[in-house]
Amino acid sequence: MFFDDERSHRLRPQILTELVSQYMNDAERAAFYGLPPTCRVRERVKIISPENLEMGEHCWIGEGAALDASGGLEIGEHTSIGLNTLIFTHSSWLANMTLQNHSGSDLIERKPVKIGKGCFIGGLVVIMAGVTIGDFATVQPNSVVAKDVPPRTLVAGNPARVFQRYDEEYIQSEVDRVRAENARRREIAESHGQNTSGWGAPSGDYSEE
Repeated sequence: MFFDDERSHRLRPQILTELVSQYMNDAERAAFYGLPPTCRVRERVKIISPENLEMGEHCWIGEGAALDASGGLEIGEHTSIGLNTLIFTHSSWLANMTLQNHSGSDLIERKPVKIGKGCFIGGLVVIMAGVTIGDFATVQPNSVVAKDVPPRTLVAGNPARVFQRYDEEYIQSEVDRVRAENARRREIAESHGQNTSGWGAPSGDYSEE
């Protein structure tokens, strides 16, 4: 049933690692992959060549994401990767075009991906090999990132392009807005006897209060 060859012996530990990780919580899973203790890795995440992954503190990886680190993958601190997002650092395109897509083909091309600190990568995003995403960038869901993304920009689409640029003043204004709204919601919830000890603000419709 099981092959007894070099490739099988090389792949088996990775398969067992992924299997065992499914029985862990998100903090345990991050530690299992050797990531910083403040990181969180959700269920069904697949990391190819985790030894080539560099990740900063306070990162979050969503359910079903596939991180190909075989060509080198760097993710800065306080960055979130959305659910079912795909990050590629290698391509077999030439091997396919020349009918040389055999195991060990010398036509597999690898290029590192770098994602900066403070980035928000939405769900169902595809990031192609060789791309650099600057600090504090936002990639909207369902985007395909095929070229570099400048810092402090919002990109979207297929291929992704810049739709908005923002500076520290804009971010601070958004921080003030959200904190004020969350404080208002907590105050209303507490007046109704609700527990507001959780993170963020209580859910529900507070528009009329």
